Amino acid sequence: MKSMNACRTARASLLATALLALAGCAGMGLQKLSGTVVQGVVSQGGPLAKARIVVTDALGQKKTASADAQGHYALNVDGMQAPLMLLAVEPGNNNCTDSTKPWAKCFGALLPELKANASNTANINALSDRAVSSVASALKLKGPQELLEKGSTEGIEAALIRDRSAGGRKAVLQALKDAGVPDAENFDPVTTPMLADGKGVDAVLSALVHNRGYDNDTGVPGGTAILDADYRYVGNEEPLNLARAQAALARAKDPAYTRVIIVGDSTASTYEGFRLPRMGWGQVFEELFKPEAKVKVLNNAKSGRSSRNFYNQGYFRQMMQYVRPGDYVIIHHGHNDQNCDAAKAKRGAADVANACTYPNDAQGRKQFPQGKPELSFQNSLEVYVKEARAKGAIPIIMTPTTRVWNKDRKEGFPVVPNHFTSAGQGNGFAFVGDYSQTIRDTARASKLPLIDIEAKTIAFVNAHQDDWKKYWLAVDPALYPFYAKESSGTLAKPDTTHFQEAGARAVAQMVAQGIKETPELKALADKLK
Repeated sequence: MKSMNACRTARASLLATALLALAGCAGMGLQKLSGTVVQGVVSQGGPLAKARIVVTDALGQKKTASADAQGHYALNVDGMQAPLMLLAVEPGNNNCTDSTKPWAKCFGALLPELKANASNTANINALSDRAVSSVASALKLKGPQELLEKGSTEGIEAALIRDRSAGGRKAVLQALKDAGVPDAENFDPVTTPMLADGKGVDAVLSALVHNRGYDNDTGVPGGTAILDADYRYVGNEEPLNLARAQAALARAKDPAYTRVIIVGDSTASTYEGFRLPRMGWGQVFEELFKPEAKVKVLNNAKSGRSSRNFYNQGYFRQMMQYVRPGDYVIIHHGHNDQNCDAAKAKRGAADVANACTYPNDAQGRKQFPQGKPELSFQNSLEVYVKEARAKGAIPIIMTPTTRVWNKDRKEGFPVVPNHFTSAGQGNGFAFVGDYSQTIRDTARASKLPLIDIEAKTIAFVNAHQDDWKKYWLAVDPALYPFYAKESSGTLAKPDTTHFQEAGARAVAQMVAQGIKETPELKALADKLK
């Protein structure tokens, strides 16, 4: 056993030496440093070139550096006291905190210990950021950025950092082995040497999508979520399938494929396996296309997001990096844009500041507070139209799926259009109006193909009054234990907005039917089964 451990240690040491030498070559433009040095790679699956690095210690001291074109950085940290906290921010945008503006790519890392008068590896990436998020959670903070903004690491125990870093290993362990990473059982996202070269650790990072969440009550960035390249959540109970993720990524990049981007909210989202049978329609949409048609659906639709904060928090940007001329962008917002009641207890102010957009008035005129045109729902939708067309893609706009609400805005029948706000709902609405009509206004103004999925889902649910709970989320907790403690989604307390599998598939079919009914979308319709 001792001999085996000695061999393992020797192999790890040789790998570290080799990679550090390579990193030194990659960063030859950097000044050679002596003393106590922190160096590493900032990677997002490939280098985050020219990233700005801020290092903070237990005494509140700060030092800064910049990564080179290969994502490598090096910094003398003589006099600094561990643990160290590292923040990497993409160049050109310093915003890691303000949800009213587009977020920069921001990643954190925690280095529990420092070896004096030596080179210490401290990589910064999606997995290191998830470890920071886990430490933040243990400290009752809202997310990694709140921890990274603390100003010092005083009181953060090295044992906690090591424990939370190791705790995330299970989710990527098999993927690390499949990528040929030596000693994967002891992988640490911060201290394991790597290069941003698409191999080894970086091959795993390349198959991941990094998101930071959003705290509904305050509007500040929340915890880190890791997804695969098919926008499936990655966690210890749902580990990364590297081959599947790499295949999805290859299709997303393949010029022979047509990409269909879904911009949307929880009604379209892809969900974790433990939430089954909950599904969004976007989760099953790709299945409706002919295999030989080579269509790749990119579904980064996100729960709780409006048209405004979906854009600001980077979900659209993550998909648009793959878009080519002739691809399609389906814009499907409206549910969460209605969160404009400033008088709402607890989260009203945060909703108005970060999520709310206002509908057009009854005459079709845009409404927004003076000096804040971004709070117009139509203006917010037109951002997606403009950027899609700039890349040669074809934008499609849809009304929201219906809630199972009657004319009294309560669960019941007959279901009627319900995506509007009115003065009678409360005194916290600066402007009121019809969101579905604003979508129609936008379609007309921008000459967009329109699919009125609200009308289709209203007709569907009214035809299924006796069995609608088979489609919307209303499950037996005895069969699906996750829902035993949920406030809605059960037979006793149905969720009138979201779908289970049968409903997701039914809505996906309605979207496909809407495409077939729209002459301007014949080229896409021909790719459907």
